[in-house]
Amino acid sequence: MTDFALDDDMNIEVIIRFIEKGTDEPLTGDMYTVRLFDKDLFDSEFLGESGLDANGYSKISFNHSAFANFASLEAFPDIYFTLYKDGVVLYKSKVIEDIDLSVLEEYKRGEGEVIDLGTFLISAD
Repeated sequence: MTDFALDDDMNIEVIIRFIEKGTDEPLTGDMYTVRLFDKDLFDSEFLGESGLDANGYSKISFNHSAFANFASLEAFPDIYFTLYKDGVVLYKSKVIEDIDLSVLEEYKRGEGEVIDLGTFLISAD
């Protein structure tokens, strides 16, 4: 893990993109909300939320301190996200276990670390 990954003041930004199945058009609009969570043994910690931009991207930023066990080098976060349409769950990802931030991170000067979880095809009906 890089040195800046251990800095509690450094932000982490998670990027997720959503496109509509069948049309490959980005999902956009105020009706969509994405919430990011860290799955723990007994419950989940809310890390943040965002809408979707004109290209279907969700960008959620938080600090390392959001992970309860992040200080332990043996414990990696287990994250998942939920996409809502008008407050109703449209899609819930599987838990992405033991995310090794040193492998996924991409440093953006002045912003912190960026973790791109990829593009997801969603049936928006």
